[in-house]
Amino acid sequence: MLNFSPEDLTAKEKKKFLIGSVIPRPIALVSTMSEDGVVNVAPFSYFNIVTYNPPMLSIAVQRADGASKDTARNILGNKEAVIHVVDTENVEAANITSAPLGPEKSELDISDFTTVDSKTVKVPGLNESKVRFETELYDSVVVRNDDDVPTTDVLLLKVKHYHIDEAIYQDGYIDPLKLGAVSRLAGNDYAELGRMFTVERPK
Repeated sequence: MLNFSPEDLTAKEKKKFLIGSVIPRPIALVSTMSEDGVVNVAPFSYFNIVTYNPPMLSIAVQRADGASKDTARNILGNKEAVIHVVDTENVEAANITSAPLGPEKSELDISDFTTVDSKTVKVPGLNESKVRFETELYDSVVVRNDDDVPTTDVLLLKVKHYHIDEAIYQDGYIDPLKLGAVSRLAGNDYAELGRMFTVERPK
């Protein structure tokens, strides 16, 4: 077994060790809106459930040279976002939205996504997603590195409304195969849902 201290690793190595081993990671495609009304769309694989009571999701948005990215800045500004599940049918378009655009430009202009009005937030949702959550900001944390430089905005987002494609939903359950969610691996690699198996929990 190899052993490493964080102090022995470069920043790149620390990142590669984490994203190569903490897999598969679900992907949130997040739409937000700037103060000027520009809709931003971006994917994040540092994403998961926090709790169901109240229903809450988390995303961690890495900063660039200490500055918050558009998604984090928009959420911190207007406290709203719509989170979409990335699946086999929209992953290519979701990948396109990761292109580095200025805050005055919208990823809607370079992707095939189309918008739909939300019910509880001003931020629009995306039609090309089978599952989306309208959310409001519950809390946020700024993570700093050992040199006290801010590196990440951790955002806790409370779900205000659910949208689920009826084609994947039956009797209170979402069919994972029909949803076709994809996950992030390392580098440019993604994964589909593979073999499913059951392990009974202890009683």
